Amino acid sequence: MSVVKSPLSEADLKTVGNALQGALVDLVDLALVAKQVHWNVVGPRFRSVHLQLDEVVDTARQHSDTVAERASALGVSPDGRSATVASSSAIGKVPEGWIKDEEAVRILVASLGAVITRMRERIEATGDPDPVSEDILITLTGELEKHAWMFQAESV
Repeated sequence: MSVVKSPLSEADLKTVGNALQGALVDLVDLALVAKQVHWNVVGPRFRSVHLQLDEVVDTARQHSDTVAERASALGVSPDGRSATVASSSAIGKVPEGWIKDEEAVRILVASLGAVITRMRERIEATGDPDPVSEDILITLTGELEKHAWMFQAESV
């Protein structure tokens, strides 16, 4: 059942809906991963990494809401439930316990890389059927790539 009538054809709606749902899952998980690492990071670069992690959380949370609301506007029910996120995310598992600052940086570089790769695929998929959704994905991917650059610079 859809309460909202989409301006897109059924085929385009399926493509765009899948892209938005995948983006939502990855953003929700990215926020959770970054927060988990944020709570457990230790080491000489604790403060800078700790603060940088919160910036990633803020970006992921802000854009997850934008992505979910775009899906709703198109008549696609967004699914950010924990079971859906756990079964669909591209991000690997975070180790339990304290995480050294160097490992925290590696985790975020890998996590951001996985999400960015999938976001770029979604940008490609949504370009023709829905430039509005494509634009949302381009904007958020640009911000994620900035975070990835900053974490990669930490690992030198």
